[in-house]
Amino acid sequence: MRSRGEHSLRQRQVLLLLFVFMGGFLAGSESRRYSVAEEKDKGFVIANVAKDLGLRVEELASRGAQVVSKGSKQYFQLNKQTGDLLLAEKLDREELCGPTEPCVLHFQILLHNPLQFLTSELQVTDVNDHCPVFFEEEMRLTILESTPPGTKFQLGSAEDLDVGLNSLQNYTIDPNSHFHVLTSSRRDGRKFPELVLDNALDREQQPEMNLRLTALDGGYPARSGTARIRIMVLDVNDNAPAFARPVYEVQIPESSPVGSVIITISASDLDAGSFGAISYRFSAASEDILRTFQLDPVTGDVRLVRDLDFETVHGYEVFVEAKDGGGLVGKSTILVQVVDVNDNAPELTVSSLTSPIPENSGETVVAIFSVTDLDSGDNGKVVCSIQDDVPFFLKPSVENFYTLVANAALDREARAQYTITITVSDLGTPRLQSQHNVTVHVSDVNDNAPTFSQALYTLFVLENNSPALHIGSVSASDRDAGTNAQLTYSLLTQDQATQQPQGQGQEQVDVGALVALDAASGQLFALRALDYETLRAFEFGVRASDGGSPALSGEARVRVVLRDANDHAPRVLYPPRNGSAAGACPELVPRGAEAGYVVSKVVAVDGDSGRNAWLSYELLQATEPGLFGVWAHSGEVRTARPVSERDAPQQRLLVQVRDHGEPPLSASVALHVLLVDGFSQPYLPRPDAPAGQAGQAGQAGAEALTVSLVVALAAVSSLFLASVLALVAARLCGRGGAGAGAVAVGSGCGVSVAEGRFFPAGAGCGGVGPLVDVGGAGTLSQSYQYEVCVSGGSGTGEFKFMKPILPSVFVQDSGQNENPNGSNSSVFN
Repeated sequence: MRSRGEHSLRQRQVLLLLFVFMGGFLAGSESRRYSVAEEKDKGFVIANVAKDLGLRVEELASRGAQVVSKGSKQYFQLNKQTGDLLLAEKLDREELCGPTEPCVLHFQILLHNPLQFLTSELQVTDVNDHCPVFFEEEMRLTILESTPPGTKFQLGSAEDLDVGLNSLQNYTIDPNSHFHVLTSSRRDGRKFPELVLDNALDREQQPEMNLRLTALDGGYPARSGTARIRIMVLDVNDNAPAFARPVYEVQIPESSPVGSVIITISASDLDAGSFGAISYRFSAASEDILRTFQLDPVTGDVRLVRDLDFETVHGYEVFVEAKDGGGLVGKSTILVQVVDVNDNAPELTVSSLTSPIPENSGETVVAIFSVTDLDSGDNGKVVCSIQDDVPFFLKPSVENFYTLVANAALDREARAQYTITITVSDLGTPRLQSQHNVTVHVSDVNDNAPTFSQALYTLFVLENNSPALHIGSVSASDRDAGTNAQLTYSLLTQDQATQQPQGQGQEQVDVGALVALDAASGQLFALRALDYETLRAFEFGVRASDGGSPALSGEARVRVVLRDANDHAPRVLYPPRNGSAAGACPELVPRGAEAGYVVSKVVAVDGDSGRNAWLSYELLQATEPGLFGVWAHSGEVRTARPVSERDAPQQRLLVQVRDHGEPPLSASVALHVLLVDGFSQPYLPRPDAPAGQAGQAGQAGAEALTVSLVVALAAVSSLFLASVLALVAARLCGRGGAGAGAVAVGSGCGVSVAEGRFFPAGAGCGGVGPLVDVGGAGTLSQSYQYEVCVSGGSGTGEFKFMKPILPSVFVQDSGQNENPNGSNSSVFN
């Protein structure tokens, strides 16, 4: 629908224009001319149409006046209120007419009622609003330096859109000594420039010229446009290559890496192109130079192709030449000086070495050596040194020779080997150094005696050992080496041993018969079985001698301590193990005895010592179980409960004595006890006596009651006499049995135990019984002393009883703690 409307609108416009042209033709009215300068703003008043047509302003409005232009674009508009003809937009003459002059725009003024067409035209005058513009911003010209003066070169022209005087008028260039410019015109009137050579060119002086070409128009103010002219002067081979320096001098370190550029030579040729293209090469070069250096023909870089060695060659003289494309040649010389670099470490050469050297030898020359350095100057000067912790020093000699000297007597035992590091350093920058190790061995001198690890060796040996038993060893050391440290062990003889101190009570023994010493290893062996009870300890001396010349020796003492073995069983001292004696003299206990009553004491000894001699007592059998008990530590036999009338009159007790050895050993003894009604009966028959004898005894007792007063008097007299005799006998027996472990027994069966002392019997005892001393064996406590009535014969007219003198006091003996509470704390088995 939209396209159809646009199409009908175009048809109406075409018809309207046709009618306008036809009306104007029919009207036949004359055209009017107007003039306006370009670039006027929109709304600019061109003229007053109403005034020019002789019409009133109201008449223009009533007749529907309007302006119609050719084409679809309308440049004018009519103000119907004022009658002024206005510009509908800004006009650009160059856009409307281009180079055409004059520039005229045709338009019509259309009036209605009656229809009338008025033809008019508007001339747009030019304004200088455009500068001349060159098509090329830079124009390049190539001119041979041999071109003659007066030669013309056509240049590119400029264009100015303005016309008339505002258009391009002439060309100018910057003032110079070689060119000027001419302004020429073509047939169409356009102007163009020509460059004219005034003076000959020299490329070597000025190979290139830059000029500025200016185009000017005739407007006011005048406008201009510029372009650059770049003139390249072509060369002619009229110059030979020339080096920058006739002689190049360069110093290069000998440590320069292969491939490095040591110098770059440069030659110049004033010509250009192939005439100025230069190539470099060696001239009359030796084979050594060709192997050492390489010359780049294009850049002139001289490179190192192999390592330099200042110590071999100090410098080189190299001839070079430069050749251009026209065959002209220039020459120069390169002087290469090789600079020494500290690249050689000092070298040390040992001429002589003395090793080993004896200790204690004093100042001795150990080594002679020389030092060299291939470098020169400070790089070849050297200094030598050794470490400070060795007893050596360096002594300089002639022409870099040195001697290594021991500055003190050496001690092999302190240090047997020295590694001496000789450091040689030069004075170059940076400093280089080398090191050489010299090993010096110190030989031994026999200056150290053997030393035992202990001054006194104590060896413990269990008795009853097997012969040839290894019982220990001694060990000595010698700080010397080799033969001087080979030790031989030996026993000191009896004569030599007499000088050694003996311990208190030390027994002199023949050590050679007891022990043997291995001469090489120092091991000790027992030659025979040893007995602790015979010899408890002995000492002897040993000697260690080295193999030096003269030989040195050291001595030590060895103490052998025997350890006891449980090889002795306990031995019962009381009651005697003789059955007849025990049966003839039983222990008497009244039937009224209370619990804890001391019946007797079993006394035993053990030939061993320590734990092997610690004895304990135990009741194995009893006629009346529970009636008696044995204290385990003292051997006391006590009543465990009160004695009753129902208990058998005759009791037999079996007591075992056991030591604490490993394994334990034991012994047993039988003890006979008689339970009696009282101690006033003059005769107490044994319960196992025949019935006839018992009857006779009863009859005799009955008869004795009748003569009790006579008997009492006789008893007092007998008691006094027996006491005197018993006292004398006791003293005599005490002198004979005072030794350790001795037992003194009187004519009777009673035994009293004490520490080598005898006490008189108490009242009612017919005599004084001897006491047993077993303090030496350590098995009987000193806190128990017993009175025993001793019968003078085997008759039954005597009786005995036994009781402790201090029944309630217990003291400590042989390291055992006894209970001080007496019988109430006794232990019974």
